[in-house]
Amino acid sequence: MEVMRMDLEAQSITVGYGDDPILEALNLQIPKGKVTVFIGKNGCGKSTLLSTFARLIKPSLGSIVLNGRDIAKTATKKVARDLALLPQGPVAPEGLTILQLVRQGRYPYQNWLNQWSVEDENIIRHALKVTNLEDLSDRPVDSLSGGQRQRAWIAMVLAQNTDILLLDEPTTYLDLAHQMDILDLLFALNRTEKRTIAMVLHDINLACRYADHIVAVGDKKIYAQGAPEDIVTAQLMKDVFQMNAEIIVDPIFGTPMCIPHGRGRNLLKQRQQENTQTERPQSVQ
Repeated sequence: MEVMRMDLEAQSITVGYGDDPILEALNLQIPKGKVTVFIGKNGCGKSTLLSTFARLIKPSLGSIVLNGRDIAKTATKKVARDLALLPQGPVAPEGLTILQLVRQGRYPYQNWLNQWSVEDENIIRHALKVTNLEDLSDRPVDSLSGGQRQRAWIAMVLAQNTDILLLDEPTTYLDLAHQMDILDLLFALNRTEKRTIAMVLHDINLACRYADHIVAVGDKKIYAQGAPEDIVTAQLMKDVFQMNAEIIVDPIFGTPMCIPHGRGRNLLKQRQQENTQTERPQSVQ
């Protein structure tokens, strides 16, 4: 399903919830038709940046520009036809079925002149098909597993039929198998339908595997951005996450793989050695 390529960029935005800004004088353009992943420490502003792109948060300075226009001066329904946001941990009303949830994605296209149409139905069916939910469409959302529920929400944002998809931690609370399932789905949507995807992920290794473009956020600005193999380094891990790590090549994907130093079992060995030295009898003088 072809959609028009849209430009989305932040122009010198400053964003905060009080006197102390979370993001300051930040400039960023989201690459069209690519998968972009935001990484950074908790509280660094990744989710704030995503919400600002989606017009949920208004910057105190600067502007978000969507296809050449200030998003703050664009009608809400027009914005919803150009980009879709999946927030972190969305909750559906009790008893709402998958089909009812996905149909809500067509709301930006409805008005008293344009009622429900064959096109709406076709887009709904397509969203259910690509998320593998056709046979479950009558199931209540609150009866689904975590992975199924997340796919239902993705189907809803797909029903908006937008060029740009913004997802805030779409794999949160999912086990590793379901994380891979969701990321495989999003990657396939990008590659087959050329949708622009920007999302927040905490797992650096998964970010490197799936991203075309990584944006590292730190100290209220963009610390670095680019292809994973170009920017994910031991120095980045130290500067952005305050963590020592080795960066090696993923043996399967060839992308950067982060191995944090930490202490792990070495801490146990160290304590055992210290205990042994303490218990060793001292020589008699």
